[in-house]
Amino acid sequence: MKEKIIDLETKFSFQEDLLQQLNKEMLLQQRQIDVLSLQLRRVREQLSELLAEDGVQHAEPAADEKPPHY
Repeated sequence: MKEKIIDLETKFSFQEDLLQQLNKEMLLQQRQIDVLSLQLRRVREQLSELLAEDGVQHAEPAADEKPPHY
């Protein structure tokens, strides 16, 4: 019985460590996503400004509009 308890405690300890490692990785990934989202927003703003300077109106294609290759 004592061996089973020790075995369970050992497994639990390894699981705790793994959970902490996964949590750290998840936080790093979320930070990367946040940075990339900010960069994408800035690129979109810059593109909109450039298009506005050129007098080009940017319109979203209609949902039912077929692409030109059809």
